[in-house]
Amino acid sequence: MTRSNRLTHSMSFVRKYNFRMVLVIAVTWTVTDLIYWVKFMHVAPALGIDGVFQVASTTAIILRCFIVFMMSYTMCYILIFRLRQKFRFYPLLVNLLAKTAILLIAAVVMNFLLHITYSIFILNLTFSNGLHRFFDYPMSLLWLAQHSVGWIVLFVLTQVIIEINEKYSPGVFWAILIGKYRQPRVQKRIVMFMDLQRSTPIAETLGSKENFKFIRDFIYYVSTALMEYDGRIYQYVGDEIVVSWLYSPKNVEKCLDALKLSFRLLKKNSVYFRSHYGIVPEFKAGIHVGDVTVGEIGVIKKDIAMNGDTMNTTARICSVCNEFENKYIASKAFIDNTAINCKTENIGVIYLKGKTNSIELFGLRF
Repeated sequence: MTRSNRLTHSMSFVRKYNFRMVLVIAVTWTVTDLIYWVKFMHVAPALGIDGVFQVASTTAIILRCFIVFMMSYTMCYILIFRLRQKFRFYPLLVNLLAKTAILLIAAVVMNFLLHITYSIFILNLTFSNGLHRFFDYPMSLLWLAQHSVGWIVLFVLTQVIIEINEKYSPGVFWAILIGKYRQPRVQKRIVMFMDLQRSTPIAETLGSKENFKFIRDFIYYVSTALMEYDGRIYQYVGDEIVVSWLYSPKNVEKCLDALKLSFRLLKKNSVYFRSHYGIVPEFKAGIHVGDVTVGEIGVIKKDIAMNGDTMNTTARICSVCNEFENKYIASKAFIDNTAINCKTENIGVIYLKGKTNSIELFGLRF
């Protein structure tokens, strides 16, 4: 099985990443609920509360953790795999409010399940007695009302963290949080610049608003392919995407596989692009390998910046694709780093604009 068939024969990187996120959030919600419950049981006697959740046996704790975790996992799955896509084009505020309302309804259902199972397995009540106790006992409603405020805060905070994390490539927000790049680091990286072909005539044909939507959809599918093969998306510049990998022979292969998958996803969704825009996007790409300085910049808006000769050279390589009638061009430094599993065409030793030294370039064909 080739690596390019990875999406259809195994779980993709993006799905694995999302499932890890679901698991982390579900565990966090479960621990938070347990802490809140223990705190409630400590203050309940002083307030004269005699509620159904005050029996704190080992069985009760295990039962509660199991139900809360399973419900939290289900809620997180719906949030990340269903609601995030459904509300993708809504304003952020509407997005947050709508998803919070849906999660709150699910949380009420979870509380009902907790109450019924607790009544049956811990208090040894019948199902009908458990229902009666839930709907008629005022402290159940008080617990629900008090807990709802905490749920709302937790749901909103979770979504804000997800939104912040999505602003960066996987792992970048965490790197900023722990100060990994407070001091600049020199890293050997594979860098790829990807640029939309015929962007000017497309913009003239579609008009400003439709062209923006076109670019947004183009970037969505290409970014999906890049993340599938662990690419760290550095930035979007108009219709251009800059992505990199830490250097390793394996990551050289991933870079090429990401390039192939980008082409495949655009081709696979060609019907969508034709029906919405009358145009199927194509792109050119320049690839290079070399040292890059990586560091944190910014005061009001912090980010991880990459600069150095490698970045400039890669941008120049991408810019000459049309001149040499090759969609994808790589430097000899990239070609020499692994056994390339695609056809290559030696373009020759070229002086790139603004560069003093010449560089040998190769066209890539899949």
